[in-house]
Amino acid sequence: MISRRECLTAMIGAAAVNAGAQERLTICMFSKHFHWTNVKEMSEICTSMGYEGIDLTLRAGGHVLPERVEEDLPKAVEIIKKAGLKIPMVTAAIVDTKSPHAERMIKTLAAQGIRKYRWGGFRYTEKAGIPDQLAEFKIRVRDLAAMNKQYGVCAMYHTHSGINEVGASMWDLYLLLKDYETEAVSVNYDVGHAVVEGGYGGWIHSSRLLMPYIRGVAVKDFKWAQNERGAWTPGWCALGQGMVNFQQFLPMLKAASFTGPLQLHFEYPELGGADTGKTTFSIPREKLLAIFRRDLDVLKGMLRQAGLA
Repeated sequence: MISRRECLTAMIGAAAVNAGAQERLTICMFSKHFHWTNVKEMSEICTSMGYEGIDLTLRAGGHVLPERVEEDLPKAVEIIKKAGLKIPMVTAAIVDTKSPHAERMIKTLAAQGIRKYRWGGFRYTEKAGIPDQLAEFKIRVRDLAAMNKQYGVCAMYHTHSGINEVGASMWDLYLLLKDYETEAVSVNYDVGHAVVEGGYGGWIHSSRLLMPYIRGVAVKDFKWAQNERGAWTPGWCALGQGMVNFQQFLPMLKAASFTGPLQLHFEYPELGGADTGKTTFSIPREKLLAIFRRDLDVLKGMLRQAGLA
């Protein structure tokens, strides 16, 4: 017989273990790489490969068009869920409240129980100073935060690298977001682009700076390479074969109790057009799916090593 005291001790111990457990991260396929087929086939393929969710494109040329969001998003959500997948986020054509169909998209996302969407991106111009432009961007962030709060959804600003990209420097994005609720406006941290901008140690500081605001993470890898003109550019490559230090980054996510979603991006040219979201691709189908499966397996291994799986 187990005494009352022993029973209570066991219950308290189990509760402590559960309280300290890391919520399982949802690994999503970015549906941009499946623009060559429909939502049903994409969902079936992703389920068979072991993906857990879909980051659905809600933009021009995407699986759901912004002007048809009310008609087509519920259908896509039903298909994705029927395949056994989650849809924790979409990549939406929303820069601010004045983007075409912005409120319709946000309202429909809320109605479908999708609480996160990828948002962006502001761009600098040389016609004005940086501080003045940041002040103007902040007004747009304020208005979008208010609309998101109204419907109970969260916009995640996607960090890109490159000249004139707001958020590439990371500190500017912090200044834009710091005065607003993270449940309304936050960050979709692209660790590949972050390492492009701060390859030696800058990405570590940008990760630390933005970690309280990170609600999604885009996963990709790269090496510096020379293009046909001899210029050095980021050469996107298979996961684990580039410069991104996932062994350092993933434990930072764990320490911050990050809950996801993770989105796998495949932007290297071996995909024969699927990397850029084209409706056709030039490599054998079996090879394309093998690439999708390979990087998923690599990511799962990294997550296990970091104690995130």
